[in-house]
Amino acid sequence: MSDSSPPLTLSIVSPEETLLETTVSKVQFPGTNGLMGVLPRHAQLVSTTDSGMLRAVTNTGENIEILIHDGFADVTGNSVVVLTRSAEKVDDIDLERARSSADRAKKRLESKKDSAIDVARANASLRRALMREKYAKNS
Repeated sequence: MSDSSPPLTLSIVSPEETLLETTVSKVQFPGTNGLMGVLPRHAQLVSTTDSGMLRAVTNTGENIEILIHDGFADVTGNSVVVLTRSAEKVDDIDLERARSSADRAKKRLESKKDSAIDVARANASLRRALMREKYAKNS
């Protein structure tokens, strides 16, 4: 990043906490229509986000990886705000918990006889668990 480009302010906010607030030189996040990249002076944008890895690079070259799950991203000026259902740092992902969650969601989906099952919710739970499992293995 050249000295003439102002840094981006990146904020990742979930209902539980503000997980991250820092300055970065670039951000990439999973949009519902594919990966979205943001550099300084990006055009204004509001996008839905999908479950997946948000990646950013700080002004000092440090890589940031945070798993986000469904929400919205708002790019205004040199600010990127990601409002997400939940977010977690890759190092904080518990692989065994992710596997257990995936198993529970699969069992719920397989028991279609139970009309009390919320299929959309079970599918979303399974997707989040599989994302956690995928990135925990790679960390």
